[in-house]
Amino acid sequence: MNLIAVITTVGSIEEARKIATALVERRLAACAQISQIESVYRWKGDIQHEPEFRVLFKTTAARYQDVEAAIRALHPYELPAIHSFAIEHVYAPYSAWVEENTSAGERVS
Repeated sequence: MNLIAVITTVGSIEEARKIATALVERRLAACAQISQIESVYRWKGDIQHEPEFRVLFKTTAARYQDVEAAIRALHPYELPAIHSFAIEHVYAPYSAWVEENTSAGERVS
């Protein structure tokens, strides 16, 4: 099983909770973690310093396209940051839990 972490950022805790809850409810992610951060970036020629909330989703590589599509549909930003990285070493029972909780065949409405 190829586990990945998918990350996005949003501007408020409410937006972070909305996206996190939606993806876990849809079984696209087994869990989501929300952390408060400060972002520094260039946007339309200006340097921005903004408080944001990072949402990290734990899922499988097979679910990436569905996760990305769901984040894009729910995200308030014009250009959302959506990226992932492979989880190379993982405790086997935890990996099984992620797989079980992102199984499309067990999707609950």
